[in-house]
Amino acid sequence: MTSTAPQTRRALVTGASSGIGAATVRRLRAEGWDVVAAARRAERLEELAEETGAEAYPLDVTDDAAVTALATHLKATGGLDAVVNNAGGAFGLDRVEDADLEQWRSMYELNVLGTLRVTKAVLPLLRAAAAVRSGDSADVVVVTSTAAHATYERGAGYTGAKHAERMLSTTLRWEIAGEPIRVIEIAPGAVETDFSLVRFEGDAERAATVYEGFQPLVADDVADSIVWTLTRPPHVNVDLLVVRPRAQAHNEKIVRTGV
Repeated sequence: MTSTAPQTRRALVTGASSGIGAATVRRLRAEGWDVVAAARRAERLEELAEETGAEAYPLDVTDDAAVTALATHLKATGGLDAVVNNAGGAFGLDRVEDADLEQWRSMYELNVLGTLRVTKAVLPLLRAAAAVRSGDSADVVVVTSTAAHATYERGAGYTGAKHAERMLSTTLRWEIAGEPIRVIEIAPGAVETDFSLVRFEGDAERAATVYEGFQPLVADDVADSIVWTLTRPPHVNVDLLVVRPRAQAHNEKIVRTGV
């Protein structure tokens, strides 16, 4: 009898040029997955591709035509078994009465509509992959935040966008129940990446204060959680995984020492 080696699984990771996205690419490659690493910063993607063997694919998830072209490329080059919707971010930390409408619009476009665009575009590919692998599943992972589950002062723009992204993933799970596609939400708490640096428009000193006095998560902690959910048996769906630093009880309660 001739044995058939298992087919290598292929994942798309958005927001892959740094932080959680880049760490997820590294973790998946270490597990033997083929990975398409997508993000806007092409130079960083190329460095990651050289390091890991992933495929670099420059992508702006807010661009309809670019996302459509990505789906066409994926279909022509082997399909897709999983998508990790990680692209997102926060801009500003203002009171509602002082809100910058353009920042709110950008957060919604990136976190919510970006995830929607990519998920819509690749769902047919995920269905096709699941159909080929009898008894197996394909995966939609959405990286939200603990901001998707509770609000905090001066954070309404970001928490609002992340709440909407959470509802997108939850509703999708209900709508496609019965299909061999898992929908997984990963909600990280405080993670020390360039998240705060972006939020504060490059103000490194202000960004550093966010993580003073406690040990935050690092990107690899979250990547480890993402890959763990993807490698569960196909009948197991991790609906929601909240990952926080031990020192963080909720969004506005972090036990800090020496500060």
